[in-house]
Amino acid sequence: MGRQNLIPIRELIMKKTGVYLIGALGSISTTVVAGALALRAKLSPPTGMITSSEIFQGIELPDAGDLVFGGCDIRQPDSSPVDIFEKMAPVHPRILSAIREDLLEFQQGVDAGCAGNCGEAIERLGACGPSSKETLRAEIDAIRSNLRKFRQKFHLDQVVAVNLASTEPPLQTGPCHDNLEAFEACLDRNEREKVRASCLYTYAAIREGCPYINFTPSNGALIPALVELAREAGVPVMGNDGKTGETLVKSALAPMFAFRNLDVMSWSGFNLLGNLDGEVLNHPGNRQSKIRSKDQVLPNILGYSPHTTVGIDFVPSLGDQKTAWDFIHFRGFLGTAMSLQFVWQGYDSMLAAPLILDMVRLAGLAKKRGESGLMAHLACFFKTPIGVGTHALHEQFRLLTDYVEKIKAGHAEKSENSLPENLALNRRAGGRTG
Repeated sequence: MGRQNLIPIRELIMKKTGVYLIGALGSISTTVVAGALALRAKLSPPTGMITSSEIFQGIELPDAGDLVFGGCDIRQPDSSPVDIFEKMAPVHPRILSAIREDLLEFQQGVDAGCAGNCGEAIERLGACGPSSKETLRAEIDAIRSNLRKFRQKFHLDQVVAVNLASTEPPLQTGPCHDNLEAFEACLDRNEREKVRASCLYTYAAIREGCPYINFTPSNGALIPALVELAREAGVPVMGNDGKTGETLVKSALAPMFAFRNLDVMSWSGFNLLGNLDGEVLNHPGNRQSKIRSKDQVLPNILGYSPHTTVGIDFVPSLGDQKTAWDFIHFRGFLGTAMSLQFVWQGYDSMLAAPLILDMVRLAGLAKKRGESGLMAHLACFFKTPIGVGTHALHEQFRLLTDYVEKIKAGHAEKSENSLPENLALNRRAGGRTG
């Protein structure tokens, strides 16, 4: 349960907010920082950011252009990060020229990350963090130290941690992941085979009082034990797996078939992507985490399980672009078979970055209001929102708008208790992604 004594919104004074990006040298992280820098310089409008829409008028949020960025990565910073960024997405040269020095300063200040027990696909990228010979507690202490140094260096009022690292293979969860006491004992015993890097980052962030967002499909990031820790520590958290493309369309389109009582017989989707994310997902174990996340939407919305195919292929020439083709075979009146197809094409980082900025702003607000545990009102941002019983986009979005309206009305309700009854949290499932 969250804390009861919440701070009224009118008493909040939004101070300096820092953002600590896990996987800071990746394309999404780089685009998040570049986007915030462009907004600060008024070089681009906040297109794609929900928190800049009319819905949020009157809600005090940290300005995206005022955010301070830091982070960690298992790779060393490149000597020419802007050149790399030019290959990732079609950013206007005028914008890149204006933000070059600030972007360079950010990337050269990235801390060393850890990749213990994350599988060959991730570890071979060049882990430069604490040695796997050290204890789990030592690795956590190193992460906590980096978070504290970041806060102190920039005199930050608060820090929001965001996991944008590469997708880990699924963590086989068991009793030691189900409650905090058992997980603490697992750390004390240094049982590395039961803990992935995402677990350590989450634990460290919560212990440092940092709101935490898991934008990855890695199910180790928010196991039930860590959600329990977040509630007890008074820290808001949410995940898993950002919803930016094909699954976003699925969650908006599938309700149409349910509303019209049309029988979906098959729904096959094929995803092509070419950046580092695609390279990592080319490995079977890592790909399985993503498929688990993407494959839960239809049964939840339709109420039954049609034949489904979820394909993910690595196409290096695409770079940061991604393409999804979906074929839907459905049955209508008098048993007539019909079909619908759609193609989704976009730039992965450009779709994700505004969502990250939105969630950072909202997580900072939740912490200021004294909320803790799962931020259920952020469900619309995720493929598998932890503990939320609906995958339909319109129902998830209503959770967000209801939350905003209650703030405007002066209500001080924690997000876990603000859900309509039919959308209530499934606490038993909290933290698992498949």
